[in-house]
Amino acid sequence: MAKVKIKRGDNVIVTTGKNKGSKGEVLEVIKKENADARVIVAGVNVVKKHVKPSASNPQGGIVEKEASINISNVSLVDANGKATKVAYKLEGDKKVRIAKTTGKEI
Repeated sequence: MAKVKIKRGDNVIVTTGKNKGSKGEVLEVIKKENADARVIVAGVNVVKKHVKPSASNPQGGIVEKEASINISNVSLVDANGKATKVAYKLEGDKKVRIAKTTGKEI
């Protein structure tokens, strides 16, 4: 399993694909044993899903929801709103994430 540098709640920008340039907050990070990690970003890669009627949703119908995209297709956003890579720095005995473009803590 690869090291994942993006966490839930981070603001990211989509760097490739049909949603290129879209920004949003990471809702979920999906890590699997033998596969690349994927992320679900709010308002990005919205798909229509046909839902059967159930007790919680007696009407059923077509629901719009966010689908996952590969973590390699997103990049963290720094304070200036630009895409950045992540570096790590030790402050005392804590490991802190740093934006490479600004050098500030994320």
